[in-house]
Order: sequence, then C-alpha cells, then structure tokens
Amino acid sequence: MSEAAHSHPGPALLAHEARVTYGPVPRVLDGHPVVPGTQRLSGDQFLFHTGSGYGLFYRKGAGVTVERGPQADPAEEALWLNGSVYAAIAAIHGYLPFHASAVVWQDQAYAISGPSGAGKSTLAAALGRHGLPLLCDDTLVLDLSDPGGVLCLPGHKRLKLTREAIDLTGAVAQEQVDPAIEKFYAAPPGGAVTAALPLAGLWFLEDGQDLSFEPIEGAARLERLNDDHYTIDLFNAARAESLADRFARTARLAAIIPMQRLTRPRDPAQFEGITARIAARIKGET
Repeated sequence: MSEAAHSHPGPALLAHEARVTYGPVPRVLDGHPVVPGTQRLSGDQFLFHTGSGYGLFYRKGAGVTVERGPQADPAEEALWLNGSVYAAIAAIHGYLPFHASAVVWQDQAYAISGPSGAGKSTLAAALGRHGLPLLCDDTLVLDLSDPGGVLCLPGHKRLKLTREAIDLTGAVAQEQVDPAIEKFYAAPPGGAVTAALPLAGLWFLEDGQDLSFEPIEGAARLERLNDDHYTIDLFNAARAESLADRFARTARLAAIIPMQRLTRPRDPAQFEGITARIAARIKGET
C-alpha cells in the first residue's frame, strides 16, 4: 500500500471539523429561513433543522453546534451527525460524498451503490467473509483532486444492519441503533480498512431473477452519477459551479470510473452462493 494512502489528510481533517459543541443554532442562513425538516448549505456553512427536534449548524473551522429540542431523541444524534452533517462538511472541504458502501481487494476499493434498502450494507458486510474487508458503510467520501483517478476515504460510520442481515452475513451484532429503528450496529465479519484507496469500480445494485454483471456505457454513466444521491446536491451547492463546469466534472468521472449494473435475486436461500460469486468476480477469478 502506498505511503500516500496511509498519509491522506482527509479523514483527520473531517474528524476535526465534525467536533461537536452544544447550544442554540440559527433559524436563518444567508437570508433564507430553514424550517423543521429542511436544510441549507451556503458558502462555508450548513444549517439543518430536523423534523424531530434537532438543530445542527456547521461553520468551516468552527465545528458543529447541536441544539436539542425538548422532544429530541438522543439516540438520533449520531445518525444526523454522521449522515447529512458529515456529508455537508465533506462537500464544503471539496470531497464528494456518495451514497455507497465499499469493500477492499488488493489495495483497491470496490463500491456498491443503490437506493436505501437495496442491500448495499448487507452485501458489503457479507463480502468480508470472502476476504474483502469493509472500507465504508452507506457513505463513500471521494477525493477528486487527481485528474487521473479517484481516491476513496475510509468510512466514518459504523456498520448498521437489520437482524436478518446480521444472520445472513455473520456480522457481530452490537447495540440497537435506535429503539424506533430495526437496525443494529455491527462489527463487519471481515474487519475494516482505514486507509484511503483508489476506486477500482462502482457497482449499482438492482433486483432481478438471476445474478448478472452488465457494464454501464455511454450517457447512462453520467445519469448514474447523479441518480438518487442527495449528497450530490450538497456537493454541487458547496462548489457553486456553472452548469458547464458541473457537466465537465461529471463527464470526467464517468470516463474514468468503471461502472457495472449488478443484478441479483433477493433470496436468502441463495445469498451465500451469490455472495461467493460476486467476491470471485471482484477478485478476477471468473
């Protein structure tokens, strides 16, 4: 593994910027009211008022201020901080947060994307039993500064799985995420990698009757990079690019990131066999 991978400044910077203090937060950002259930990123600031009583305000260099309303559930706090707030911090510092989980093979990252509930975390955890440790769960932070490639930063979130997924993957269950959420924090069965690594492939997870791997070509590659990712909106807001510059950036990424459509049945009885075949594909054994 290269020295650059070990010494990437991103994880330490983002951890420092995500430090938390408690107190009142603004209701307005850049002249725009931010009502409960909405958020706004402007310049080097991000304001989010949840619909459950939390106010979260980030300003570059000053960390995050958290305001808990009287009805706010303390168990939710880490979810907000590690989700939208961390994604906004990454975007403000020039990193692209992408809705994906990722595993590692031979010092390269393989990312698995798809909408919420598609099974990204379950598959990524299960691949650990086949020698592919976890790099991140749910949010993949990308460094786009190298014109010739993309670096993936190690994950900041703990792995979260349903009870069924824990049974399927062999992950070790820990505490429940929240009494109202049927998910548990879990230790990945293959361990985790904490270095920044190059992105070798991006797979989009879909349901189907059979396991198949289909390259994504042409304009569909650009569409996939903007598909169902609120994190892309945060990055675009932070960059304040023209439409032409935004298109040029997306086109560059589409040209250099290998992409495939990964279709598989959601059948627990087939899960282990399918996971083994996916692992073999990543390793180049098939």
